[in-house]
Amino acid sequence: MRFRLRFVIGTALVAGAIVYLITTAIRNTSEYYLTVNEVAARQGQLVGQPLRVAGRVRPGTIQWDPTTLTLKFAMVEIPDPNANPVVKQVSAADPASYSVTCTGEPKPDMLADNRDVIVEGKLDRSRHITATEVLTSCPSKYKPAQAK
Repeated sequence: MRFRLRFVIGTALVAGAIVYLITTAIRNTSEYYLTVNEVAARQGQLVGQPLRVAGRVRPGTIQWDPTTLTLKFAMVEIPDPNANPVVKQVSAADPASYSVTCTGEPKPDMLADNRDVIVEGKLDRSRHITATEVLTSCPSKYKPAQAK
């Protein structure tokens, strides 16, 4: 009888540990990234916390200093492709944006105006993200150059 009780208690402890590990892993990875608008809506909660933000590089804001490996740019919400298929680029006058600074990392080769990026870092109260990593995405569809 004692052996059976020990076996049941041991099995319950192992099953409980597995359930705990699965739920904490899901909680930590369930939110892969936030959009710029989602961060703006939850800014008070997210200040000082590590986060990933998806956005688009605002045209004309990229500043790169190769001597200090400092990259600065502004990022805005990615436009909805279904809203207006004719206008897909971000305008320079778009008001909702976050400034991003990443130091100590090389500039991504694909970083350019109107390019989608995912920034990992911490947000401060002044709508600035101190990034530890900047990831660029490739264009979703290859379009060859038009022959003239």
